[in-house]
Amino acid sequence: MKNGQEAIREIQYVPPAAGAVGVEVMTIAELRRRLHGPGGAEGARDAQGAGRAQRPDFHLLLTVDQGLLWHMVDFADYAVTDSTLLWVRPGQVQRFGDLSAASGTLVLFQPDFLDPTTATDVRLDDPFGRALWQITGEDAPALRRALDHLACEYGTTRMPASTRSAILQRLLAVLLLRLTHLTAPVGTLPAEHAETFQRFRAAVETDFTRARDVGHYARVLGYSPRTLTRAALAAAGVGAKEFIDRRVVLEAKRLLAHGDQSVAGIGVRLGFLDTSNFVKYFVQRTDSTPATFRSRYRPARVAR
Repeated sequence: MKNGQEAIREIQYVPPAAGAVGVEVMTIAELRRRLHGPGGAEGARDAQGAGRAQRPDFHLLLTVDQGLLWHMVDFADYAVTDSTLLWVRPGQVQRFGDLSAASGTLVLFQPDFLDPTTATDVRLDDPFGRALWQITGEDAPALRRALDHLACEYGTTRMPASTRSAILQRLLAVLLLRLTHLTAPVGTLPAEHAETFQRFRAAVETDFTRARDVGHYARVLGYSPRTLTRAALAAAGVGAKEFIDRRVVLEAKRLLAHGDQSVAGIGVRLGFLDTSNFVKYFVQRTDSTPATFRSRYRPARVAR
């Protein structure tokens, strides 16, 4: 904590001591004990993140059996109930709510745990993927069975590590495939748009801190700006320019809310050499100055 304000905490995946396979399943009660329980290196490590804003480098799935759990993901608060599932992706900023208010299950897994085909099918690397999924109707029992099967097999450790890893990988794939195809429209996105958008999205993730114009990405990828705009509209519902701007603004919000850099420093980090241009850009897209957003999201605290 610097200047009385909370800095974002980067959280790396640390597998359990026994049977590390790249995925971990635990109950909300187990997470509470880990965050607030006594002693131990692992407990001390996890307690640092209790109630704090954090940016994990792994995926997190959160479900609730009973109660209501509020969870913040990239400045939006989500109500997780027994009819929803929350998916936090690597790089997103999250904060746990009151873990005593609900019972349920968490699944943590590393980005490279799934096989490449499944990872592509479920859009694992999508930084703008949906966070909250509604689980209702006839799909709910099937999804619950997939989750229960994964949890059951995770608790079975008396087998070779390679066998256990293969089983858990396939069961996680079943869970994510069922989840991502609950309401996914079939056949609405032409194949050429899908491929174009995937390349565009990856390029934006690489270059958004230094390039905000569609022309740059058109030249790098070998498409026309119009083609990129059509692909973005078809896949994300916004034009190419808006897609780029949303990514820049999201990173600006993350840095303002959970970092210690000055507004000018954040502007430079995002490719704005002039602070006034960064402020104007942010105001036009959020109706708030960077300083106002920072003070509203994290008011000054007394340093300890």
